[in-house]
Amino acid sequence: MGTLSRTFSILMLMGSVAWSESEMKPKTYTYKVVSGLSIELDVYQKGEDEGLPLIVYIHGGALIGGNRQGIKKEQLNLYLDSGYAVISIDYRLAPESKIPEIISDVRDALEWVRDKGPTEAGIDPDRIAVIGHSAGGYLTLMSGRLLDPPPKALVSFYGYGDIVGDWYAKPDPFYSKQEQVTVDEAMASVGVDPVASDKDAPKNRFRFYLYCRQNGLWPELVGGVSPNENPEFFVPYCPVENVTKSYPPTLLIHGDQDTDVPVEQSLLMAETLMKVGAPFDSMILEDRGHGFDGKGMEKDEKVREVFESVLEFLKKHV
Repeated sequence: MGTLSRTFSILMLMGSVAWSESEMKPKTYTYKVVSGLSIELDVYQKGEDEGLPLIVYIHGGALIGGNRQGIKKEQLNLYLDSGYAVISIDYRLAPESKIPEIISDVRDALEWVRDKGPTEAGIDPDRIAVIGHSAGGYLTLMSGRLLDPPPKALVSFYGYGDIVGDWYAKPDPFYSKQEQVTVDEAMASVGVDPVASDKDAPKNRFRFYLYCRQNGLWPELVGGVSPNENPEFFVPYCPVENVTKSYPPTLLIHGDQDTDVPVEQSLLMAETLMKVGAPFDSMILEDRGHGFDGKGMEKDEKVREVFESVLEFLKKHV
């Protein structure tokens, strides 16, 4: 498998179906309808217990790809076996929709969970954690400011708090080594009408992402505004700009060899949380890259240790 193919596989890791539908049959609900587009979430629960703590799972994919079925079966079962209900959400994807609409979807999903979760999933609305990977990690960090009161805990796997930093707003050295994507090819790989799942979207959406990274255009094409012309627009959408002492307890997990989201993004978030006095823990893993947990807990002892730490963190705070 070539470098580009491996990168695609890692980036879209949380956007691929990790099991057959015959194995897992969640309850699916529409939490929002926008211009005729139904935006859905899946509820997973073992048994009929009431008052369960809840994990809201947010898939990755650079806000461009992925879908709610991207949660890996191994991780889902771990959470369920540990006594949590799990709700995995869709949200509108870029560039057909922009960051403000995406954030509004996440907010509406969290509000649905708090309002409807007790009856539809048997959850305790006061015991909600949010977990996300990559762009889902970014949305997880954003969710710390979207609910009142906020979730009890956040777990960000290789997420990011600054969406207009040089890593996203300038040509990326790693992706610039790949075959160059033209603007015509990039735009042909995405559509015009809003979509909330890459299953319903044009194929080869990664080509659009690759174009963005090669040209430093992700903030502009995903946000809809040039950060050079209007930097203030992005302030509400950068978690590092919006944390306070009341921000939820946060666990930051990142590999120090991440070529997609630099580890400095988690370090920056940790520094910011420390400055404001918000509770957090961090795990910086040596010689691990983006999507390191994709190897699985059975095959990689370090991955197992990471998820043991996640469960300990959740038990402490949720």
